[in-house]
Amino acid sequence: MKYADLHVHTCCSDGTYTPAQLVKEAIARGISVLAIVDHDTTEAIAEALTLARGTDLEIIPGIELTAQHENQEIHILGYFLDFKNKELLEQLKLMQINRIERVHKIIKNLAGLGLKLDPATVFAISGKASVGRMHIARALVKNGLVGSTAEAFRKYIGDKSPAYVLGFRLGVEDAIKLIHTAGGLAVLAHPYMLRNDALIDKFASYGLDGIEVHYPEHSQSMVNFYLDLAKKLNLLVTGGTDFHGTAKPEIKLGMIKIHLDLVEKLRQAKK
Repeated sequence: MKYADLHVHTCCSDGTYTPAQLVKEAIARGISVLAIVDHDTTEAIAEALTLARGTDLEIIPGIELTAQHENQEIHILGYFLDFKNKELLEQLKLMQINRIERVHKIIKNLAGLGLKLDPATVFAISGKASVGRMHIARALVKNGLVGSTAEAFRKYIGDKSPAYVLGFRLGVEDAIKLIHTAGGLAVLAHPYMLRNDALIDKFASYGLDGIEVHYPEHSQSMVNFYLDLAKKLNLLVTGGTDFHGTAKPEIKLGMIKIHLDLVEKLRQAKK
């Protein structure tokens, strides 16, 4: 069966696989379509497109934009976008500055909790990538302050955890508009994290195109609920693994198999 994985990250954000490693692994696993949606960066896309050329693997240029609604962090996926769009790239430069500032704020909060972490350790792990909480989590593991990245998120840096910092300056409506400006489709990522499904109706009024229904943390009852909601709100349905390589070892590339008819519906909506 041919299938897709529409939510994967590379080392250009908080994944651990290079674009080359990701393309190779996807081909080895028989994946037909792969959407690279790194956090607030499109740096991996050009290389991945080049490497996949002449193979049976299609790369969808994408992104996962970090936005906020009131006091909540929201992730909006963009699919089939022009990753060289000038307005998009200008906004992403600002977001990278914001991400660096956020790392320092979170580390300050961690120090207040008795966990001393040198920012240099985090930036050594992230390198030139779009730095984020996963890099902080990996630094905490490296320094023996937590046993796993999952523990780091659960105890300290996850949403609503004691060292968490919001501080994103892009609203959900603006994120959706930015993706549309770049010619892409805007999809709400992992909706279970909202803890408030009424927000999906609001985001749909902003021009949201779809919701990520199939996701590792979604139970079958949740999948059924979001399928019904997508139908009610006339939203596209997507899904993927949220693959991060060894940073999330329990998540395997392609472990959630997205039928190609969902990809075709995305493609038609793009047209």
